[in-house]
Amino acid sequence: MKITMAIPSYWARESQVGWKEGDAVYDHPTPLDSEGTLLRAVQSINIIKDKDFQLVIIAVPTAEEIETKVEDKIANIIESVSATIGVEVLLFGPSHLKQIHGLLFSKGKKEWADLLQLRGYSNVRNLCMFIPHILGSEAAVLIDDDEVFEDPNFMSKAKEFIGGKIARKSINAIAGYYLQPDGDYRVKKTFRPWMKYWDQYERMNEAFDQIIGTQPRLKETPFVFGGNMVIHRNLFTCVPFDPDVPRGEDIDFLINAKMFGSPFFLDNQLTIKHLPPPKTHPVWMRLREDIHRFIYERAKIENQKMMMGMTTVHPDEFDPYPGCFLKSDLEEKIEKSCDLLSEEYLAQGDKKSSEEALKNIELAKSDAVPKFDPFQNLCKLQKHWQKLMEYTSERKVSLILKEIIEGKRK
Repeated sequence: MKITMAIPSYWARESQVGWKEGDAVYDHPTPLDSEGTLLRAVQSINIIKDKDFQLVIIAVPTAEEIETKVEDKIANIIESVSATIGVEVLLFGPSHLKQIHGLLFSKGKKEWADLLQLRGYSNVRNLCMFIPHILGSEAAVLIDDDEVFEDPNFMSKAKEFIGGKIARKSINAIAGYYLQPDGDYRVKKTFRPWMKYWDQYERMNEAFDQIIGTQPRLKETPFVFGGNMVIHRNLFTCVPFDPDVPRGEDIDFLINAKMFGSPFFLDNQLTIKHLPPPKTHPVWMRLREDIHRFIYERAKIENQKMMMGMTTVHPDEFDPYPGCFLKSDLEEKIEKSCDLLSEEYLAQGDKKSSEEALKNIELAKSDAVPKFDPFQNLCKLQKHWQKLMEYTSERKVSLILKEIIEGKRK
């Protein structure tokens, strides 16, 4: 079984420049003048016994002006370590994407080229599937660059079930999970009063205990971790990540996959250590992003229609997490938690953040509500994605694309 591992790596302007208006926003992109976590992640591949896979590092810049610098930075990192890890390493960045766009434009396929972008979490994840597709892989392993491998048998476990069956259900998607810095799978967060209503971490840990902490080893899961998943080509050539989801694209993809008949199965032995840098965005902003994603996902579920080849899903199928944020009481949870968060900021003397927390309540009723039908949008997106994958499977096109990805075509 041919496997491609894809690791996206997000990079920002130099520290002294910082973020500029118009730059893409990610949790913790690495400043160009910093070392970052990518080298550590790639070096940790040394521990893996099964080296029968390709590794693709996807260079993701926050701004167009730094594209060349980011590619050069990652190329240097790859050069410094590729000879020691025993795995073929490829670099994919904006220069490669421009060549792919040029090819598709020349063939009159601009609408499909629009599906391949290097901005936004979902678009990057889609490239994590498109590249393995072009390389002829049966499965894609999606990893993040703020993780390290600690299990020598990681790849053996990743391959063990994918493409098989369990209880007559095809296994097209497998979720591994994160070990926190202390080695536990539970999320450790200090409780604040506003979390009484926005009980995200409590429900996450409840879900983790139910799915990760119990037998059997492989079971259907309502959650998935974007930096530890295995996707079979039966799924990645059919269903894409949804670019209209601002974040939480991993669980949104799980919902999409389930709608198209491919549930995720969690393997409670497939682990990776998660060592992320500290998040720099304020709590009100992170809460705002979650509000947008849950309102969007709930609308996608509520707007489902009976469609040939699709499965109707319900919020309680995703309990306890994220199901608890996909139901009719979501607005109540938003209002109560934001009120308490606002009071907390006021007590700290932070009037501006207090106002931003209250603003979340209004945004939940306006900006966060999608102006289109997310379900119909997904159905159109899926058809376009499937046509793109079929077209790029044609021998003449796929050979050119493969040469671009392998760096053989300038």
